[in-house]
Amino acid sequence: MTTHILSTERLVLRKMISEDVDSLLEIFSDKEVMKYYPSCKNRNDTVMWIEWTLHHYRIYGFGMWIVEDKGSGQVLGQCGLVLQKLVHGVEVELGYLFAKQHWGKGYATEAAFACKKYAFNELGLSKLISLIDPQNKASLKVAKRIGMTYECTVIKWNKELDLYGCQ
Repeated sequence: MTTHILSTERLVLRKMISEDVDSLLEIFSDKEVMKYYPSCKNRNDTVMWIEWTLHHYRIYGFGMWIVEDKGSGQVLGQCGLVLQKLVHGVEVELGYLFAKQHWGKGYATEAAFACKKYAFNELGLSKLISLIDPQNKASLKVAKRIGMTYECTVIKWNKELDLYGCQ
């Protein structure tokens, strides 16, 4: 079974596998990385996330993917597409989350742009959204860099989030 989804100049995006638990746990347990999420994740939460993601692949053909450095194979973070239930209906969200030591190097923008292109060109989607905490300036910059624009504010996970979208 091939896990490769797509490549960029510096990155490989591939399907998650159960052996990614330690790499993801390092990201999910970092309080600074998870600042804008409901909470950090422990090992059991991380295993459940991987299982949920594998199910998402089987049902929908896409999900969050592991982002690796093309040269070293080091796991940098995750980026991909997930369904989000909102008041007005279900949307496909483009999400990204990277280990702190890889912030500020353009990886999130590079991976997110590649996922956007994949979503429109390979999956035939007509719209993507990103749900972003308005205080998360770095994520807002990534969304804007890949051509997303502010559409509205929504309530999700008991908090107000800015919904950015692109078509």
